Amino acid sequence: MRYRYVCRCCGMKIAELERADLSEGQLGLDSLTPEEREHIITKDAGGDTVIRIICDYCRDALDRHPELSLVGNPLQ
Repeated sequence: MRYRYVCRCCGMKIAELERADLSEGQLGLDSLTPEEREHIITKDAGGDTVIRIICDYCRDALDRHPELSLVGNPLQ
């Protein structure tokens, strides 16, 4: 199974793991609420798990300009 971490703001690929022996618990995904899971975790057409988080660049931009968080995808 492949896990891809991508930035939910700019779409940049952050990391990719291809390991069948990893569980959601080992990745820390089991601690998410159902609502968080719905917004953060998706499956792509190839069956890969896509985890949408925020990259360091976008986090820095949002920290400096909190008003950007009021927009859907602020940095695109």
